[in-house]
Amino acid sequence: MLNVFRAASVAEGLSFLVILSVSLGVISRDYVFMLGMTHGVLFLAYMVLSLWVSNSRNWSVIVWLLIFLAALVPFAFIAVEFFLRREQVGASLPGEPA
Repeated sequence: MLNVFRAASVAEGLSFLVILSVSLGVISRDYVFMLGMTHGVLFLAYMVLSLWVSNSRNWSVIVWLLIFLAALVPFAFIAVEFFLRREQVGASLPGEPA
């Protein structure tokens, strides 16, 4: 499940950057509806998956809140990706308690 959340995190972060590029004029405003809908669906999936993974991994509310806030800051998905990768590597080490 963590791999799915990692993919959703990167997809949501990249879609946010694409939406921001519309405001900078890099992408035509003709695509705002399509990009906005895609980003909205990815954001909702990110929120649901973050709650699910947070519950299954027994993260504190503070950790979940930081992951939620990272969805609102451009490029913060990169920090979340590093955190999730560390979580995944830490969980797969042999001899460590679960």
